[in-house]
Amino acid sequence: MAQMMEQASNTDPARRIAKSAEAFRTISEVANELEIPQHVLRFWESKFTQVKPLKRGGGRRYYRPEDVVLLRNIRTLLYNEGYTIKGVQKLLREGQVTRSSREPVVRPQEKRATLSASQRREIGAIIDELAEIKRILGG
Repeated sequence: MAQMMEQASNTDPARRIAKSAEAFRTISEVANELEIPQHVLRFWESKFTQVKPLKRGGGRRYYRPEDVVLLRNIRTLLYNEGYTIKGVQKLLREGQVTRSSREPVVRPQEKRATLSASQRREIGAIIDELAEIKRILGG
């Protein structure tokens, strides 16, 4: 019984030692870190040729630190910046997406045009209207 308790405590995620920044990551570790499902990572691998994890026996994927940075940048462009997959593909082809975690995702001189003040106000009004609709619908 004591041996089983010891084994259980060794597999407890809270007790695991954190990997170094240079360590390779499994698909589940990357998915957890980026807060996206594993199938999304596999899909992105088919859409973005720059994403090339190492594959070992049985097809297990291992992501290098630079792969994780690239995936984080792709996630930011798609989810936060509003780019489409084709838009991100174009940025990657043109070398505009950075692979360093210390740089902006898209190089500043290459960024898309910013919104005018009137466009920002209009979008703000739309967001307010949508929030009111959500409130009315009980969401």
